[in-house]
Amino acid sequence: MADTRRRVKVYTLNEDRQWDDRGTGHVSSSYVERLKGMSLLVRAESDGSLLLESKINPNTAYQKQQDTLIVWSEAENYDLALSFQEKAGCDEIWEKICQVQGKDPSVDITQELVEESEEERFDDMSSPGLELPPCELSRLEELAELVAASLPSPLRREKLALALENEGYIKKLLELFHVCEDLENVEGLHHLYEIIKGIFLLNRTALFEVMFSEECIMDVIGCLEYDPTLSLPRKHREFLTKTAKFKEVIPISDPELKQKIHQTYRVQYIQDMVLPTPSVFEENMLSTLHSFIFFNKVEIVGMLQEDEKFLTELFAQLTDDSTDDDKRQELVNFLKEFCAFSQTLQPQNRDSFFKTLSSMGILPALEVILGMDDVQVRSAATDIFSYLVEYNPSMVREFVMQEAQQNDDDILLINLIIEHMICDPDPELGGAVQLMGLLRTLVDPENMLATANKTEKTEFLSFFYKHCMHVLTAPLLANTTEEKPSKEDFQTAQLLALILELLTFCVEHHTYHIKNYIINKDILRRVLVLMGSKHAFVALCALRFMRKIIGLKDEFYNRYIMKAFLFEAVVKAFLNNGSRYNLLNSAIIEMFEFIRVEDIKSLTAHVIENYWKALEDVDYVQTFKGLKLRYEQQRERQDNPKLDSMRSILRNNRYRRDARTLEEEEEMWFNTEEDEMEDGEPVILPTDKSKNDDEIMDHFGKFIERKKLKDGDEKEVLTKSTLTGRQSPSFKLSFSSSTSSGSSKSSLTSQSASSNSPGSPGSPGSPGSPGSIAKSTPHTAAITTKGGLIGLVDYPDDDDEEEEEEEEEDGEEKEPSAPLTKKSRLGS
Repeated sequence: MADTRRRVKVYTLNEDRQWDDRGTGHVSSSYVERLKGMSLLVRAESDGSLLLESKINPNTAYQKQQDTLIVWSEAENYDLALSFQEKAGCDEIWEKICQVQGKDPSVDITQELVEESEEERFDDMSSPGLELPPCELSRLEELAELVAASLPSPLRREKLALALENEGYIKKLLELFHVCEDLENVEGLHHLYEIIKGIFLLNRTALFEVMFSEECIMDVIGCLEYDPTLSLPRKHREFLTKTAKFKEVIPISDPELKQKIHQTYRVQYIQDMVLPTPSVFEENMLSTLHSFIFFNKVEIVGMLQEDEKFLTELFAQLTDDSTDDDKRQELVNFLKEFCAFSQTLQPQNRDSFFKTLSSMGILPALEVILGMDDVQVRSAATDIFSYLVEYNPSMVREFVMQEAQQNDDDILLINLIIEHMICDPDPELGGAVQLMGLLRTLVDPENMLATANKTEKTEFLSFFYKHCMHVLTAPLLANTTEEKPSKEDFQTAQLLALILELLTFCVEHHTYHIKNYIINKDILRRVLVLMGSKHAFVALCALRFMRKIIGLKDEFYNRYIMKAFLFEAVVKAFLNNGSRYNLLNSAIIEMFEFIRVEDIKSLTAHVIENYWKALEDVDYVQTFKGLKLRYEQQRERQDNPKLDSMRSILRNNRYRRDARTLEEEEEMWFNTEEDEMEDGEPVILPTDKSKNDDEIMDHFGKFIERKKLKDGDEKEVLTKSTLTGRQSPSFKLSFSSSTSSGSSKSSLTSQSASSNSPGSPGSPGSPGSPGSIAKSTPHTAAITTKGGLIGLVDYPDDDDEEEEEEEEEDGEEKEPSAPLTKKSRLGS
């Protein structure tokens, strides 16, 4: 087993000036060839991976703090720290660092060398130390000037700090502070403020330990009350002694722990409230102060965690029915602060911390607290619950599944959380948003474990849908019993939006559980009632829910949607939106466009067969026309399977005018034997030569005739749209159909003679038209039989426009002779 003396935690300082734990390992020092020098190496104790490889640079300032910390800066704004388990290990590594830099190991900081003028360097080298003026009232101004002059130079800061340490100067200054206060010597108090502030900027741990000691810290705070820039002094000491009260919810028997808590609170107060906001240049000068607070918190959590008697008493009083409300609120607030401090721990220690709380019964205690009426207590309990869920959601899931075997659904912990989310008194639902995020974490399969014996995902989701989902959806089902939402107030609308967001997440990440629930409980129909809400964000949440379902392209969902005619609510909302070009309009069009692009055949047929008459006049986008085209192609394939086979044959034998396939064409040409290439024959695969040529051409001719009729209609539509440019949405609802079989509902108007291109500027198909669908210009599909060769250009993205050029050359309009199922598509 590795020596525990060398066991360390590696920390880095982040942008928020907080220490981030990088792992635990064992440190060593050795020569690294790649770095060309002695280096500090830390290898993880878990897997032996390299956590740190840092060359001991002769010009880097290393600091030893609190006997077990070594802190240094690798580069600008990149600070590192090693926290040793034992003091002996810290001393060993410190000696190695001092040996490389040629320093005496008795110092707490190695000198930092910076570029200085030759004169400054000579002065610093010639003077072995800095001589401080006598600590007298008359010399305070001189001392303040000396401190201010020393701050810009790292060498002078070092010498000043050593002088202050060796002569016990700080305590003498604080004695002068009492004299100045007694004499009401304002000028002297202002000088003391500048001196003490400068000592903070020296960034020296040894000085902080003196200043933050029990006997000195209140006097230090007193010095910082007399800011020369303020007309009146601050009253920090009065706040700390009279306003801020230290409450021991459970008596703390360890005096060292109690003193550490007091010290940490006061130093935190100095950092946050007393010291002025540091400038950009002073920011890094207070890094040691940040570190002092951070490691104090780590030590407090460790000492409390080891005190089993303290924690046992804490949880006993939390769950005791005889505990009064005020006492319970103090206990919960303490536990919340305790969990907040734990965030400073490294992952291994934090894991041990939460396991300790779990073994003490924190989750049953939270269950009791969340069942209380006191809003403040419940809010603090929610914060504690969030720490548990964010750190270890599996622990929470395991608890609630075990709990379900003993208790009714109403008192389950998760159902209490859902009820608090539903009943949040905040008009803005701030608490509900937080709780919804916790529920989302709990039901997220990404953080669920899978072991050889069981799968957490299967077990927990089965539990959740059986015991909890009905509680979550209760407000939704209660508000959608009629054709319109029964409650339209803003708070209810926000709550429904949160529930829909969580359900949408479930659709995306859960499989058969949510599918069975939606179909069996007819959830989508109830959700689509909200499409009629007066709150646009609620209607969009309902639409997003349906869009997520359609995006799965699951035929079980599709059959459910078609059987219940659920598109009716969406189409109605689209038409009621009228000519407004807004997010709802775009979102609905995008959903239908998805159906068209992905060629979801069942939904395409359902939409066209049931809602085409309501949508046929929408011509400012080509989405619905494209859906109709998809539908007709689908019907053609169903009605003429031989034709579909013919198209497949021809598609496999087209001459591609594409350089990428030139070699394939040549190979096919030369592989075709000359005796098989006769005039008047189409180019087809040798394996298909046995087909009857006359029958093939007959089918092909009929196909071309039908394409002419269909593309004539499509061109009619595009030409009409081109003339009108970008049109406002116009919905002409006419569900009456002509009784005459000789005429269709829509007629071909005189505008069909226009020769405008579908892609011309201002047309619905052009990129400049809002809501338009970008489409490339149709290419020519040349069909030649004179030489017996049929050469077709294949454009995979636009297979259905192959014969458009044929129709343009023909220039004639023919009367539709298709069956009744193939009506013209547009009304005038």
